[in-house]
Amino acid sequence: MTDSTTGAGGYATRMLVVVSLGWATLQTGRFLLSPLLPTIIADLGITEATAGIALAIFQGSYAIVQYPSGEYSDRWNRTTLIVPGLVILAVGFGLFGLTTGLWTFLLAATVVGVGKGLFAIPSRALLSDLFTTNRGRALGIYAAGTDVGGLLSSGVAVVALTYFTWRTPFFPVAVAISILTLVYAMTTREPYRVGETSLEVRSTVGRLVKSAEQRETLVAFVLFYFMVGGFINFAPTYLAQAKGFSESLAGLSFAIVFAAGLAVKPLAGDLGDRFSRRGIAVSGLLVAAAGLAALVVVASNVAIWLTVAVLAIGYKTGFPLADAIILDGAPADGMGADLGAARALFLSANALGPAYVGVVATYGSYDLAFGSLVVCLIVAAGLLVRRQ
Repeated sequence: MTDSTTGAGGYATRMLVVVSLGWATLQTGRFLLSPLLPTIIADLGITEATAGIALAIFQGSYAIVQYPSGEYSDRWNRTTLIVPGLVILAVGFGLFGLTTGLWTFLLAATVVGVGKGLFAIPSRALLSDLFTTNRGRALGIYAAGTDVGGLLSSGVAVVALTYFTWRTPFFPVAVAISILTLVYAMTTREPYRVGETSLEVRSTVGRLVKSAEQRETLVAFVLFYFMVGGFINFAPTYLAQAKGFSESLAGLSFAIVFAAGLAVKPLAGDLGDRFSRRGIAVSGLLVAAAGLAALVVVASNVAIWLTVAVLAIGYKTGFPLADAIILDGAPADGMGADLGAARALFLSANALGPAYVGVVATYGSYDLAFGSLVVCLIVAAGLLVRRQ
């Protein structure tokens, strides 16, 4: 996948495998929350609105850490951020398994969010360092870890709800991340190095918003991530509450989203390397808008599964392309900072998504909440197509 077939190329491939497995494992734990959410709501005695706010806190802590982790990974190195991030993730998932009430749940969500933030940007920046001509494909493979995790979480959640409690599956995730931390530490060639701790926020933001094209691109992906946050956190609950699915069937149906993403993300990244990243992103957003609009109005199980698949095929294209578009415009010594700042903005919007859906579903309806997200996709596509 790299330009080299020497030892450097082999090292790049090994690091791709390790960080992609790390991403897939942490996403398995993260996406356990979605199919387990109805049971968590009932067990903790909270409303959908409270659950949405709790998930927003998780996403908010994840978003806040994005920029500093990215800039520090540029100044120090990637490993110095990745290893502590993995350790914190292991602790956070262990806390989910020990949850006894709302406040413990919020603490676990915050810890996992911080650990994920420390890992996410440096690991992406590491791949951008190692893969130049095939950056989109490498990021697509990495991003597909989300879908591997989502598929695993859907099956694990069904087993947990049938034979154990909703807390049980978080312990194996914590153990797996601990093992991967050791594997990464033994594989990396980077030493641990801590340097200057000040942040160059002004210069980073200045680069990101320098032109109208860059500003509109940021707004487009803000809307995209807002929609994703609203949909992905409440999809199983939506299927159970608005479409009449059992919790087990809703969890299994949720796996369709990740099965689609597993195939689509590497393909979208590869197509972005070969053709126009923006063109592929626009096509995906419009397909997703059609799928989400159809999901709100269809009623039969087969039609619901088909529309979920269409929605997933469309919106899953956006993740590797968004990262690659930001990285393409970043200077070589500021890739982590630029991507971290941009993703902090994206994920702040993503954090508001579940809060929005939870509140609208509580005081209006799930159909209204999900239907209104279609507008975000259409506007995002319009902003990107203006600048092709």
